[in-house]
Amino acid sequence: MNTFYLRVISSNKIFFDGRAEKIVLPLEDGEKAVLAHHENMVIATSIGEIRITTSKGEQVIGVVGEGFVQIVNNRVVLIVDSAEKPEDIDRVRANEAKIRAEERLRQKESLKEYKQSEASLARALTRLKVTEKV
Repeated sequence: MNTFYLRVISSNKIFFDGRAEKIVLPLEDGEKAVLAHHENMVIATSIGEIRITTSKGEQVIGVVGEGFVQIVNNRVVLIVDSAEKPEDIDRVRANEAKIRAEERLRQKESLKEYKQSEASLARALTRLKVTEKV
C-alpha cells in the first residue's frame, strides 16, 4: 500500500495529521486527487469538500475554506483558513448564512463586497451539502 504524510492545518486547529492513501482537493475549476509519490507542486485550493482516505482505508470528509497545498517529497501540507468535519457543522446556522449571502448578492455592492458574499454563499452551500451525507 502506497501512502504519504498528510497534514491539514486551518487557522485554529490541525484537522488531520497522519498517513494517507489519497486526498481529493477542491480547486477553482474542479477537483484534484493526490496519491503517494505525486509530482512536487504548490496549488491554490478553493472553498469546498476534501475527502481523505487514511492509511487504514477510513474516509475522512471535511469542508475547507480557501488555501494552498504544498506537495513535496511524498509529504502533503494543506493550509486553509477553515476546516470542519460534517458532524461539527450547525445546519441551522449554515442555512441562515446561505440566506444572508444570497440577500447580499441581490443588493448593489462593490466588487469586493460581491466577492465576499459569493465566498460566503459557496461556504454555506458546501457546509449544507456535506452535512446531508451524514
